[in-house]
Amino acid sequence: MNASRYSIVISYSEQDQGFLADIPDLQYCTAFGHTHREALDELERALAAWLQAARREKKPIPEPRLCFAGAEM
Repeated sequence: MNASRYSIVISYSEQDQGFLADIPDLQYCTAFGHTHREALDELERALAAWLQAARREKKPIPEPRLCFAGAEM
């Protein structure tokens, strides 16, 4: 399973001086990167770890429910 199944929110944080990436459907599945691409790459790793932990703990994995496409500059 990859992050492309889920809606991803990437925003710039002035406070952190970098990009925050989040999958709203998966609680606590977030990542940080100094670039947009780095945040997305880190989110892929976070997703893999999130899914591995959910399976290990026999917790349900939510189906994607949000659908959003867009950008704000």
